[in-house]
Amino acid sequence: MSPVPRHLLPETSAERADGSLEIGGVSTLDLAAQYGTPLFVYDEQHLRSRCREAVTSFGADRVVYATKAFLCRAMARLVHEEGLMLDVATSGELFVALSAGVPASRCVLHGNNKSLDELRFAITSGVHHINVDSFDELDRLDTLHREGLPVPRVALRITPGVEAHTHEYIATGQDDSKFGFNLANGDAARAVSRADRSPSVELMGLHCHIGSNVFAVSSFARAAEVMAAFAAPYDLPELTLGGGLGVAYVEGEQAPSISEWATVLLDACRSLGVRSAITVEPGRSIVANAAVTLYSVGTIKDIPGVRSYLSVDGGMSDNPRPVLYGSGYEAFLPRAWGADRVRAVRVVGKHCESGDILINDAMVPADTAVGDVLAMPVTGAYGYSMSSNYNMVGKPAVVFVRDGKSRLVLRRQTHEDLVALDID
Repeated sequence: MSPVPRHLLPETSAERADGSLEIGGVSTLDLAAQYGTPLFVYDEQHLRSRCREAVTSFGADRVVYATKAFLCRAMARLVHEEGLMLDVATSGELFVALSAGVPASRCVLHGNNKSLDELRFAITSGVHHINVDSFDELDRLDTLHREGLPVPRVALRITPGVEAHTHEYIATGQDDSKFGFNLANGDAARAVSRADRSPSVELMGLHCHIGSNVFAVSSFARAAEVMAAFAAPYDLPELTLGGGLGVAYVEGEQAPSISEWATVLLDACRSLGVRSAITVEPGRSIVANAAVTLYSVGTIKDIPGVRSYLSVDGGMSDNPRPVLYGSGYEAFLPRAWGADRVRAVRVVGKHCESGDILINDAMVPADTAVGDVLAMPVTGAYGYSMSSNYNMVGKPAVVFVRDGKSRLVLRRQTHEDLVALDID
């Protein structure tokens, strides 16, 4: 197999004189030596470029970054600096954004089961608006209104009945979904009627989201068509069409750019006569390709006639996507990132679990050996954010690189961190 495709790597990736990989002008091998492995390496220029592409494509104040893809204070500051708002799905995500200095007025609260405390925190903080997901949530907002809290601006999340071509666990727009007010059974219309009459909320828009890692832009156009028809009689100021734009993870995959996605969505809305301001919520398409994960190879087991196992010092605790969704990835050696990959291996982690597989059928260079640094690209989304402490393995460190410098934005967890919550 040929070297890892260039379009899967961060924007500033380049080959050094010795054939090794640098990102942001920094040697990946030096990063592994300095910060240890596993290590998430984010290309800051790549992150900012995707943010700027989104703002240019959709307009100022029309892009809301889906923080669930990757969030820390440095990331919150970066997207805020680039003019994006932040989509937070829990009080924890809102707290991180606020602690980074992002004004609450630049945050939108999501979530399908918001508690009274989460809603109270959001309202008293002064979030831009709340995406309401259920009648129970409207009941809770009534309760908070009776407590004397300010009336929040809200949008209603609608389930449009549009099937997205993606994994069933990350498809959200179909009728059988835990999210939103169902359009087909009349719940959506009933929710609009109730919210419009309610003194507890200020209804300012409608929202939908059909799924995550969607490649078919026609699915987004179909959602826009359905939502435009439903929204037309209400003439509300805003219509949010969610996020979910897919990215390429493996050789042979190609995904639409943010600009192409914008063209499809905005053209569809114009042709449908939509007068509401269109807002979107990209996450994966901002961060996924911006990062690689660096691991150290600890064990290689060749089982003749069966397969070869290549074990690294991370695994399902820092990237559960292969286990959860059967997601595919590529691997390569950053010491020789242009080398042909001709050796078939299964890349596995260090966890006490047979399903701890990062890449089921990977190709690596023939001379891959114990002690090598192994890189997996396109790990910037839903890796660290979904990480765990399974087997009491500490979470990896995260660095941002730019202009020949690196900065630690999340330190590696220590053994002491693993018992920090214990009472005795």
